[in-house]
Amino acid sequence: MWGIIPAAGRGSRIQPLAFSKELLPVGSRLHDGVERPCAVSEYLAERMIKGGADKICFVISPGKSDILAYFGGSFGEAAISYVVQPQAAGLCDAIFRSVPFVRQDEPVIVGLPDTVWFPDNALADLPDDTLSFLLFPVERPEFFDAVLLDEANRVLEIQVKRPDASSRWIWGAFKMPGWVLHELHALWRERDCEDEFIGTLVNAYLARGGGAVGVKAGQSYVDVGTLGGYRSAITLLSGMHAPGAAKAARETTGGPPRSAIKEEVSAG
Repeated sequence: MWGIIPAAGRGSRIQPLAFSKELLPVGSRLHDGVERPCAVSEYLAERMIKGGADKICFVISPGKSDILAYFGGSFGEAAISYVVQPQAAGLCDAIFRSVPFVRQDEPVIVGLPDTVWFPDNALADLPDDTLSFLLFPVERPEFFDAVLLDEANRVLEIQVKRPDASSRWIWGAFKMPGWVLHELHALWRERDCEDEFIGTLVNAYLARGGGAVGVKAGQSYVDVGTLGGYRSAITLLSGMHAPGAAKAARETTGGPPRSAIKEEVSAG
């Protein structure tokens, strides 16, 4: 199973940094008994592995060799490869850079590297055989990509940064079989590669008769792409075992615009 991590964005909302935003230290972990800083993108890679990924593909820009130097050829039990996105062209363009490496019959997980969320094993709840979105509740869905479901948890629409968002559930990661990735890629090309946001492309996919489901397995979700989000992530990680921590974490997720974040993964 592949894990795709689009990491080509400039991270303009949290600059200036002397390194790629995906390497921003957030919290720490023990390595051979020694505590060391943890790069924010490690949290997503770890969650992908817990969700079944044994191969991870970082999509990077030409100037982000520090990510290659940091992760090298493996992380935990997963092998790592790298694909270059020559210039910022949106999240869809970044994700589809991985298409040549993904077989039709193998599942794919896609997540955003500047986020921290819990539970860390939630990706395991997503099915392998259909397009599925891992959903998180937020207080301000208009800042994010809200996902509207029917009574059977089938996706009706993804509302991309809509002021009148009618769902408080947003997607934080998604999973699909390889053949769906290839279908989405073909549709994107048919639409002249104009979709920057995955939400608009998925809406077109649904209108064509495609299907997707939403899985409400997420509890807390924090974007680390701004200073406010960075502080919230530190609070979340330091307090996850404290009484009421999950509720406090949910209250931090309604801040910076998630839809803009999705674009900035590749364009910002």
